[in-house]
Amino acid sequence: MNYLRRRLSDSTFISNLPNGYMTDLQRPDPAQPSPATAAPPKSPTVGSTPPVTSPTPSPAPERKPQPSQSSGAGFFSSITNVVKQTAASAGLVEQSAVTTPKKFKILLVIDEPQQEWAKLFRGKKVHGDYDIKVEQAEFSEINIIAHANGSCNVDMQVLRNGTKVARSFKPDFVLIRQHAFSMTQNEDFRNLIIGLQYGGIPSINSLESIYNLCDKPWAFAQLISTYRKLGAEKFPLIEQTFYPNYKDMVAMPTFPVVVKIGHAHSGVGKVRVDNHSKFQDIASVVALTQTYTTTEPLIDSKYDIRIQKIGNDYKAYMRTSISGNWKTNTGSAMLEQVAMTDRYKLWVDTCSVIFGGLDICAVKAIHGKDGKDYITEVVGSSMPLVGEHQAEDRQLITDMVVAKMNQAVGRTSTGSPNRPTTMQPSQVWCSRLHTPLQGKPRPGVLGAQQTPPAQPAKPAPPRQRNSAPQLQPEFKAPPQASALPQPEPLAQPQNEPTTQAQQKDLSPEQSQPPVVEQPTAEEKAQAHPSLNKSQSLTNAFGLKETSFFRTASEDVAKAETMRNLRKSFASLFSD
Repeated sequence: MNYLRRRLSDSTFISNLPNGYMTDLQRPDPAQPSPATAAPPKSPTVGSTPPVTSPTPSPAPERKPQPSQSSGAGFFSSITNVVKQTAASAGLVEQSAVTTPKKFKILLVIDEPQQEWAKLFRGKKVHGDYDIKVEQAEFSEINIIAHANGSCNVDMQVLRNGTKVARSFKPDFVLIRQHAFSMTQNEDFRNLIIGLQYGGIPSINSLESIYNLCDKPWAFAQLISTYRKLGAEKFPLIEQTFYPNYKDMVAMPTFPVVVKIGHAHSGVGKVRVDNHSKFQDIASVVALTQTYTTTEPLIDSKYDIRIQKIGNDYKAYMRTSISGNWKTNTGSAMLEQVAMTDRYKLWVDTCSVIFGGLDICAVKAIHGKDGKDYITEVVGSSMPLVGEHQAEDRQLITDMVVAKMNQAVGRTSTGSPNRPTTMQPSQVWCSRLHTPLQGKPRPGVLGAQQTPPAQPAKPAPPRQRNSAPQLQPEFKAPPQASALPQPEPLAQPQNEPTTQAQQKDLSPEQSQPPVVEQPTAEEKAQAHPSLNKSQSLTNAFGLKETSFFRTASEDVAKAETMRNLRKSFASLFSD
């Protein structure tokens, strides 16, 4: 065993092992048949293939008694355990590979890296069975390829602790906590929103609402519709004028006004204009931006109001400027939570139904020194969290995402045929071995559950067995028989029908046609005496570099090759 551990610690030896060998070691061996049914005695026929066992002892010195199979299998199982332990300690295979793979759903969170959403979703389940695997990135770090059949691939390249990490996956759900469009630094990711919508990926908020909120004048038009329904008393919307381009900025508004250029956030693109000359100067600047503009009357504000809604949770905040800047979100400001009134609740509930519904939204308003309120805009799931209850708000978002995933995501786990994932070559041909072959009985290891036919089977020519269910001793013909010409194998004659009573006594192995044993690895090694055991072990794994689209005979041959490798591996340390 010490020699084995030293041998397996050599990286050159492990690297020379064929692909998929470690995976095949984890596959359990088939059940061993009893000695009584493994090799039943048969009457010899002229020209037939010699049976596996013979009633007379074989003169070959290599022949071992039948009970030695159990000791050989036990020795091989100990070698297998050593291989797994040594390879796992060397980091060549994962120690958890033998466990059943976990079922999970992939949640794509688009947010800044400072917010670690994976910790919040740890331990959460979808349908009680599926874990939630969080993939977090910003809009600038992902790319999307969507297909008309509903498949959506996301390629992600992020920097984590100075290391560039690249992944490709198929998300089951998306949480968007970042602005999809802003004219600041040309941040336009609306094409990614289109890709997610094209792939049919459910999200919070809905992709339709996120796309509609990418232009503030478009969202303000929805507020105008609500204002007309409820009236100025219940829904006090601020007055606003829209200019599609600089050429229409001719009509003079009432000064002072606030000019908002394009679509931006956090006070960017807002300019205070006090007279006509400054308004003309701003129009010349808008000509360079080639975008739309809106104007609002400047409100002498006492404080700003923010009413947010996350699911069924409501909070209201009041922000007062300390620095005296007319932009309360610029400079120093004091933020405090205020009571949620019915008036505030009506505002946010009314705005949460636009564009098909907003699960996460906030309404911004200004309370002027004249004692009046003015609603200015509505924001969606990209709203920043403020106040002392940010941790509670994140937990509310987490619970809402889990609830939405239970409703929108099916029970098909990621990696199923509906959402395929990358498979190793060994997994491809091993999985195909478990499917029945068309028009042929299952060979060897796959045919253990076959039942004997009720009537005499049609004679068939002998075929090679490409997989052996157990380690059988080698059979060698007597020396005098090797000089004789080898007759062609013949099928069982048809003039000897088998009665039903005899068929019941026959086992599945006896009812199968005669087989021809493949040469073992030791026989191949004896044919090339110049090769050492390592070379014979490598030659025993005779893999051809073909594509994964193989026929059933090639898959069965692959299984036999793996079995021969195991036998050669056991004989390597039997000396």
